[in-house]
Amino acid sequence: MGMSRKKAVGALSVASISMLALAACGAPPADTEATGGAGSDNSDFLACMVSDEGGFDDRSFNQLAHEGLEMAVDQLGISSAEAQSSSPDDFQPNLSAMVDQGCNLIIPVGFNLADATQAAADANPDTDFAIVDVDYLSADNLLQLNYDTAQAAFLAGYAAAGQSESGKVATFGGAQIPSVTIFMDGFADGVAYYNEEKGTDVEVLGWDVEGQNGEFVGNFSDQTKANQITEGFLAQGADIILPVGGPLYQGAAEAIRADGDNALLLGVDSDLREKEPDYADIIFVSIEKGLDVTVYEAIESAVEGNFAGGTTYTGTLENEGVGLSDFGDFESELPDGMLDELDTIRQGIIDGTIEVESPSSPAVSE
Repeated sequence: MGMSRKKAVGALSVASISMLALAACGAPPADTEATGGAGSDNSDFLACMVSDEGGFDDRSFNQLAHEGLEMAVDQLGISSAEAQSSSPDDFQPNLSAMVDQGCNLIIPVGFNLADATQAAADANPDTDFAIVDVDYLSADNLLQLNYDTAQAAFLAGYAAAGQSESGKVATFGGAQIPSVTIFMDGFADGVAYYNEEKGTDVEVLGWDVEGQNGEFVGNFSDQTKANQITEGFLAQGADIILPVGGPLYQGAAEAIRADGDNALLLGVDSDLREKEPDYADIIFVSIEKGLDVTVYEAIESAVEGNFAGGTTYTGTLENEGVGLSDFGDFESELPDGMLDELDTIRQGIIDGTIEVESPSSPAVSE
């Protein structure tokens, strides 16, 4: 190809996010021991995080959000506390435990924590909350962090359609919630756009955009079912598969391994190739969202007294809140011109000439 990997793919990657000029008030500082910090001493500021059921080692959205918290501890000198959830029954008790610890800012990670977060924010108006992947709550002490991942997934779907040799690609989700189906919508729409542009008929298994129905595990922990769903896709001839379910990619990857590595995997939220080197040889590309940076900046704004409760942030291709990772060793195998086509599509999505809209797309930030 005529350009370096760094130059060609860099425009598609999540790099930095210039946003969150946020304004509001913080709670009284908690009396807690500092857990880190280089340069600044904000050890009297306690930022707390509650995971979804995947836990902080899911190599996906929980872990990525947690990295933002760790970055804040390291760079801002704040203190931190955290609570992992093993099931939905843990959400409310974990949030209550964080409130009881005197947290200045509590960060619930994921759509599934929405109801519990609304209740906690209403009951504790002097505590700030910043929830990930929710855009419909309302409280003056609540910031909502969202990502229009349909835009980046559209690019991944287009690339997958071009890369597929069998003419069949597939996707499945953990639970049928907006933060999952938005990936599936964008992916399927990207495949459809490829077919439209190229006159091909690449088929998407596992998700019907119009009917909003498809294949789901039902949770984010059942690796056996994720493996079984993937086996079904492979039996039907799919050679590129997008699991949207936190750690459930592991069940999918093992099914691909058992089938002789005859298919490729797509990652979500973070660069899966970096987090899972054991599967690097079958990871085609990842659909990224800037959870770590936006969580860090939300904490930073609260530390500085500029936290804007009652507002919503939406990450897009334009503000680099979502994007694609690089293609790694698969870059050399891409169809001729694919990187240039992806960059053209990216620009079209940004300027509005290519419309990418999922029923699950979040509210646009103001």
